[in-house]
Amino acid sequence: MKIILTDETEPAMATGSAGSPPDHELWERLRQGDRHALGELFDRYADDVHAFAFRRTASWNTAEDVVQTTFLNTWRRFQRNPPGPLTAPSARGWLLVVAGNECRTLARTAARFRNLVDRLPDPAQGSDHAAEVARRLDDERRMSRIRQAVAKLPRHERETLELVVWAGLTQAEAADALGVPLGTVKARLHRTRRRFPDLLSQVALSEELS
Repeated sequence: MKIILTDETEPAMATGSAGSPPDHELWERLRQGDRHALGELFDRYADDVHAFAFRRTASWNTAEDVVQTTFLNTWRRFQRNPPGPLTAPSARGWLLVVAGNECRTLARTAARFRNLVDRLPDPAQGSDHAAEVARRLDDERRMSRIRQAVAKLPRHERETLELVVWAGLTQAEAADALGVPLGTVKARLHRTRRRFPDLLSQVALSEELS
């Protein structure tokens, strides 16, 4: 995906394959307790959540956990205290904000989980996956370096950059997902460009890892 900080304010309505319902219809079904609607949103956006979570955590394993907890906790939220009608053209921004929260939660427990796994017996010898493991580790090391660059930003600017640059939301979609005015999103991105002129080029390197 080519990275452009667009000024687009009228995103198209999100739909799946031909004939599948738009996001706002799935959202309303989910508000009524239809778990199949959640499954359709999962099919539509799980890959986006996974790519977003990997960039946030620099860990493939944690990103996979984030996908699961994002949709599980979304279901729980709709069962416990359903949000209002979907106001954005797409549910993607809302889900990515949930994923961002899950990233922060799982990052605090990931080290303990890895320590537990390290104490488990080695699996039986099977196919040689050394090349794939090496590639994943290399991706994680490179992503960690990019995360160090992004960490220079204040949290609210970092979240805005992640949604617009990494996740490809329009500025209007990011504003809706974050619950802030469009002008606030524009101002945050402008400050990022001005204060860290080399940051966006470093962030762009992550696109090949998704």
